[in-house]
Amino acid sequence: MSDTQNSQQRKIVAAAIKGGKRPPLLRQLFEKFSALLLASAIILFWQIYVKVSGITEFVLPAPTAIAERLIVDFPLLISHAVITFSEVIAGFGSAVIIGLPMALIIFYSPIFERSIYPILIALQTVPKIVLAPLLVLYLGYGWAPKIVLAFLISFFPILISTVIGLQSLDKDLVNMVRSMGAKEYQIFHKLRLPAALPNVFGGFKVAIYLAVIGAVIGEYVAAEQGLGYLQLQANSQFDTTLNFATVIMISAIGVCLYLILNALEKRMSFRRDSAV
Repeated sequence: MSDTQNSQQRKIVAAAIKGGKRPPLLRQLFEKFSALLLASAIILFWQIYVKVSGITEFVLPAPTAIAERLIVDFPLLISHAVITFSEVIAGFGSAVIIGLPMALIIFYSPIFERSIYPILIALQTVPKIVLAPLLVLYLGYGWAPKIVLAFLISFFPILISTVIGLQSLDKDLVNMVRSMGAKEYQIFHKLRLPAALPNVFGGFKVAIYLAVIGAVIGEYVAAEQGLGYLQLQANSQFDTTLNFATVIMISAIGVCLYLILNALEKRMSFRRDSAV
């Protein structure tokens, strides 16, 4: 009787495994490519809607028209994209270089935290777009106002996320390690920094998108190059297709930089886990 039950159970398990192989695989594929499938569905609906409704290209160009424009005007788009990309990197890099050390000072100095932190929070409440005309007034029409605006808009997320990451380490663990004779630099290198990395990179990912927005806003206000400037030119010429192509290039810059940061985070997390 026991052998019969075991045989039946093995058959049930085998049938479940055999019948269950396909749905999990399909589910995994769907989850992996869900964003691509959704984007494809939206583009397909967009294309069909434009063709069926007969809407003019001035109001809403078809995806195929935008793709064609991306190919035809690619040299023009890439030349302006390089300018915007450089402004984003300069602004974001400045925010990292200044934000990380300031976060360390705020964390290790209670006096500095009480005196500077409220001022930084108050300054963050000011919409950065209202500063753009002032930056142009004081810095001119060159690269400086765009870089400064990208810096200002991306600085605060880096600062806050780093401070929160440094504060996330359990105090009892710190006290225990100190009681064993560990120095502060050892605690920072072995405990605080690894614990803070997820928060730091979370701030980086938010900041890189904001840096793109800041650079483009600066180009809207005062520029003779860049994707923001090109988009304004497309608007003035009622070239909606070029406008959409410019938006795609701006989005591509943000996505590429996000993926680079994500890959860097995974690499550093792997090294951290390997060290542990």
